[in-house]
Amino acid sequence: MKKLLAVLLALTMLFAFAACGGEKTQTNAPEAADGYTILLEKGEDMKNTYSLIACNPDKLVDINVEGANAFIEWMTSSEAAALIAEYGKQQYGQALFYLIDEAFSQEEYVAPTASDNKVIRISTTTSVNDSGLLPYLIPTFESKTGYTVEVQSAGTGAAIQKAKDGNADLILVHAKASEEEFVNEGYGVERIPFMYNYFVIVGPESDPAGIRDCANAAAAFAKIAESKSTFISRGDDSGTHKAELKIWGENVPNAENDTWYISAGQGMGACISMAKQMNGYCLTDKATFLSMAE
Repeated sequence: MKKLLAVLLALTMLFAFAACGGEKTQTNAPEAADGYTILLEKGEDMKNTYSLIACNPDKLVDINVEGANAFIEWMTSSEAAALIAEYGKQQYGQALFYLIDEAFSQEEYVAPTASDNKVIRISTTTSVNDSGLLPYLIPTFESKTGYTVEVQSAGTGAAIQKAKDGNADLILVHAKASEEEFVNEGYGVERIPFMYNYFVIVGPESDPAGIRDCANAAAAFAKIAESKSTFISRGDDSGTHKAELKIWGENVPNAENDTWYISAGQGMGACISMAKQMNGYCLTDKATFLSMAE
């Protein structure tokens, strides 16, 4: 049986390597910072969709329904769309997030009068906060509405749990299956996908595993595993961690036996810093990487 499993694993790696000889998939990569850069990006398996979900007051108590709805309406307005589409262009030379056009209203946003509860609690993923997007958007929303927005950022799993515990009025996260579960269990009202960016694989400019020419992330992961190059995993049930596990599929490394695979249990910024220090690879959203590369 062990021999059969070994043969099957070898065949899996062989097919993956066949995908690593085509056209390069690196596009618009920034200059390497300290010899560390984006090596692989784009592709459907790297698309990273963000959703807004208002918490359900029928399931959770003390929810600021009016505030949650006001924030979602503004975030899907033409005004917010214009701001999101431009974010990053001046500083990084490219947009960091892209719009899902059908999610946005073309009508001018009419600000509601803030309710007696003027505080809106958002539980969100680290990427939209650490990339600077929310700090960039929120002052405009607050000035138009009179609300004050409190942001709690963590990995998607932890962000959703905060909402389930009654500590948020809405969530802004990026893990479709977990979002649908949140709604189906009655905690959320409606899942509203509204923007996306891309996950990227970052690593040393020298690219010891040779992933630059891979056609997709699965093929790149296979080469990293075969070469036993250091790979830093979030390991924290975040949206990025869930995306990483999906790419590995049945070939997820075991951190106890595969010493090159490090499950950090840390946020995105910490994992990128670890990968740089250890000359290793990491899966990250592009916005956070670019914001840290400055």
